[in-house]
Amino acid sequence: MSANHAVEIVERFWREVWQARDPQAAARFVAEDFVITSGGIEIKGRESFIEWIGAFLSKIEDFQFGAIETFQNADGTRVASRWKLSGKNTGFVGGRTCRTPFEMLGTAVWAVRPDGLLQHNWVERNALEVHRDLIGL
Repeated sequence: MSANHAVEIVERFWREVWQARDPQAAARFVAEDFVITSGGIEIKGRESFIEWIGAFLSKIEDFQFGAIETFQNADGTRVASRWKLSGKNTGFVGGRTCRTPFEMLGTAVWAVRPDGLLQHNWVERNALEVHRDLIGL
């Protein structure tokens, strides 16, 4: 992999997995031993990640996703991306369906292997603020 292609890999992942709402597409992008650390919880392995994506998407109606900006370090082994998603809550927050619209902002830092596969994703998001908005605090 050329260091100049790491951003393209992550942006294709955003388009083909999250924007297309296709969890199975993640198999083309992530290593078999892929790890995502999201909200302090690790999901380990490609298949577990694909299941996690499906569960995530199933709890948001009218799901929309967009990358705000994406950039990489000099050798392309790390990519950082700011993103925004929106939709209506159907169990995403608190397990209850209220169909209340919400927006979530986050940052993802990706480890990219030399072969172009994604190895690890560390995600931080404004989940507390989204939760407070949806429960009316």
